[in-house]
Amino acid sequence: MINSILQKFFAALQKFRVYQLVLYKRFFSVIPFPVAGAFITGLCLSLLFAACTANNPNNTTASSANNSNQAKASVVKFGYQKSAILIKSKGILEKRLQPQGVSVEWIEFPAGPQLLEAMNVGSIDFGHTGESPPIFAQAAGASLTYIAGIAPSPAGQAILVPPDSPIKSVTDLKGKKIAFQKGSSAHYLLLQVLEKFGLQYSDIQPIYLPPADARAALVKGSLDAWVIWDPFYAAAQKAINARVLIDGTEVNKQGGYYLASRKFATENPETIKAILEEIKALEEWSNQHRDEVAATLSPVLGIDLETMKTATKRRKFGIVPIDSNLISLQQKVADKFYELKLIPKQIDVKQAMLSPEQYAAFSPKI
Repeated sequence: MINSILQKFFAALQKFRVYQLVLYKRFFSVIPFPVAGAFITGLCLSLLFAACTANNPNNTTASSANNSNQAKASVVKFGYQKSAILIKSKGILEKRLQPQGVSVEWIEFPAGPQLLEAMNVGSIDFGHTGESPPIFAQAAGASLTYIAGIAPSPAGQAILVPPDSPIKSVTDLKGKKIAFQKGSSAHYLLLQVLEKFGLQYSDIQPIYLPPADARAALVKGSLDAWVIWDPFYAAAQKAINARVLIDGTEVNKQGGYYLASRKFATENPETIKAILEEIKALEEWSNQHRDEVAATLSPVLGIDLETMKTATKRRKFGIVPIDSNLISLQQKVADKFYELKLIPKQIDVKQAMLSPEQYAAFSPKI
């Protein structure tokens, strides 16, 4: 062992002397000999230390690095939108994860694109969006992964117009100003509706606004139409008498997704399993207790009870597994956005998926 280390030591010295001769005039001519000698001594000691460390089976530095890579998160930073605030209101994740020494930090976002931007920079670990935000995020190079699908609720999205609008059909949208959150599920709904009725994306004037700003602009008369989802949709029907031009029933075939940063997903499968089990149980309970869901959400969201009941009745509860059918549907979304040059490059959604073994580790079977 010692002989081997010494051989490496003297080999390093020999190499350094060759290097010294090459750089002699540029290096040692301007550095006093004692300094140069100290430099050589320091280098040799470093090499000796490195040799010892590399050959030490109990290398604590390497061991610490491996442990760090496998360290489980003690906090789950959960991004959410108002449409899915029930899980926060019930406090079920805190109860489930507390025995594991894991706490939950809740961060609210107005829409999916903002949520995934936060995930990309590490501000959140886990969250949910519609089908479109992950496409834009992946095209931008975000390191995220799909965890589970959300059951589609096509009746919970719509294109709204002012009550006195002359717009009577989808074809009347040609040349009109239409607001929606760019890269959201509303964006894709609009693309589907336009295609169904023979219009091009270039036929309309897209106005990219988050929900609150879009509603204000519609009330002000700055817009001709607004594409939106519940509970904003139901609230606009009740509060500003917005008229439904068309909802997603005839075109929308998929829901959204629960997503996580790839790092969080690969390092915390047990935590994700617990989260999905609680989400699944809550979705099953919600499907059987819709009035209670509305009563819970109404004061939290500041939306009157009847409006909240309307939104809740339109929602389909449940989560679905990531399978080949879901991947195929999501790829179509990606292809459509690329076809219209709304994302900068063509993407393969499978690259944002985990392996079958990793999905199996999450359980529960959904």
